[in-house]
Amino acid sequence: MASSTKSNDDQILVERKSSARVLTLNRPKQLNALSSYMVSRLLEIFHDDERNSDVKLIIMKGNGRAFCAGGDVAAVARDARGRDWWKGAKFFEAEYRLNYLMATYSKPQVSILNGIVMGGGAGASIHGRFRIATENTVFAMPETALGLFPDVGASYFLSRLAGFFGEYAGLTAARLDGAEMLACGLATHFVPSSKLSLLEESLCKVETSDPTAVSAIIDKYSQQPFLKEDSICHRIDVINKCFSRKTVEEILFSLEMEAVSNADNWISTTIQTLKKASPTSLKVFLRLIREERLLGVGQCLVCEYRILCHMLRGHCSKDFFEGCRAILIDKDRNPKWEPSKLELVSDRDVDRYFSKLDDEGWEDLELPKRLNNLPTYAISKL
Repeated sequence: MASSTKSNDDQILVERKSSARVLTLNRPKQLNALSSYMVSRLLEIFHDDERNSDVKLIIMKGNGRAFCAGGDVAAVARDARGRDWWKGAKFFEAEYRLNYLMATYSKPQVSILNGIVMGGGAGASIHGRFRIATENTVFAMPETALGLFPDVGASYFLSRLAGFFGEYAGLTAARLDGAEMLACGLATHFVPSSKLSLLEESLCKVETSDPTAVSAIIDKYSQQPFLKEDSICHRIDVINKCFSRKTVEEILFSLEMEAVSNADNWISTTIQTLKKASPTSLKVFLRLIREERLLGVGQCLVCEYRILCHMLRGHCSKDFFEGCRAILIDKDRNPKWEPSKLELVSDRDVDRYFSKLDDEGWEDLELPKRLNNLPTYAISKL
């Protein structure tokens, strides 16, 4: 998606520091959004370093005020608009392969989330064993506002969160700070940004891939942050009550009933956020997170790829293109969804997204067999 070889080479800074590989996402003006080059390069590096016994762990971070704000979906939308939706599908296929490799990696991946972490940026970090949040961290899965759905394995890692917090985070694109990421389990540690350089220096001296040893080093620089007074983590009871409902319509109705007896501005804001999102995206994601809750990460990614290809092809709905137009291109923030209301999206409509595509030559996502155990998502605070 970038044109010159030189600019491509600069998109990821690759360093070898003692026993660690340090990777810096380096598109600060684009908030380190993942280009097709970056995805393919990361795949190459991770594969090579897994075979390299001298590399004990991988450290990933971002240059500027973001770790990674997502995939370059605007470029994908432009390609798909030109009827080249296969090109966009290839981008996501490679990205999902990267997510799967990270989730099954035999060496520790330490992601330093000192800034914005959204969409594809979550996929490039949450699947790794160690996710370090700071006071600068802002996490969100904003896809339903774009006519997409939380993907990159989100149906796996959001469905593992306690209660129905994953439904809330995925449907509403809620923004979480570093303390909230730690509280819900999306982050494994919280380290003040002032200590990150010392932490990195210590990690680079590790002579083992033993996660226990790596964790012990991170623990030395970690602290327990305070949740803000208005933190979403103080509203878990309401979230579980409302977002446990069977349908999106019932979730909305439950929230509206709460609003009658509770003057909390968060409730009214959540209601408005849901009403502004793509009705199709909301219903597809709710079905997805409920069905994938007991499946492995590979199965989740295969299902997400089917849904993604349907959305890119645009035969069921063109909400993805309309969302990109309204949010990323024209920036009028006034998408015209079709269908425009939740009640116009039937169960049969949702079913189509989970079916195989009937395009000639299309195939399900195929992932290589991996022998490593998947990481355990530690949900301990909520």
